[in-house]
Amino acid sequence: MITHIQGKLVEKNPTDVVIDCNGVGYLLNISLHTFSQIPDQEALKLYTHLIVREDSHTLFGFSSVSEREIFKLLLSVSGIGASTARMMLSSLTPQQVKEGIALGDVALIQSIKGIGAKTAARVILDLKDKVLKVYDIDEVSVSMSNTNKDEALSALEVLGFTKKQSERVVDKIVSQHPDATVENIIKDALKNL
Repeated sequence: MITHIQGKLVEKNPTDVVIDCNGVGYLLNISLHTFSQIPDQEALKLYTHLIVREDSHTLFGFSSVSEREIFKLLLSVSGIGASTARMMLSSLTPQQVKEGIALGDVALIQSIKGIGAKTAARVILDLKDKVLKVYDIDEVSVSMSNTNKDEALSALEVLGFTKKQSERVVDKIVSQHPDATVENIIKDALKNL
């Protein structure tokens, strides 16, 4: 099994990269999240997952081990293939996927292109216990921080800010200060909006 590839970045596209490793060019399919994490320098190391089918050998590259593990968990769900798992990690960050599954947020998982209500429910049903155990997430703490985030977003919408604009700022604040109160999130957001 190929666990990572380190070499010279030859080509970088939103869906794939080519890495030259000792004269051999490896094509790795990537998510948009990984694309955004890849620096514009020549030396590059990506963690990989190889999928072998009778008609192809396909390498997927990830900027972190955590993203690769979520990809593997998603592949274990019936009805989720490699392209759907990659789409999920392109639409949401690995952290958002983990939290969405841990909280049972069907709407969030369903917001991904190509995921219907049944598939979203199956993903949550199959992976919730694994995500909580593997990532040692405490359900209560995740829902608390999300409640504060949701309340802050609602308040900002009432104040006249667009949801998309507010979400970007609030997500940044919550990632930097996970235990921030609703009031502090709103105050910080107002400074940045």
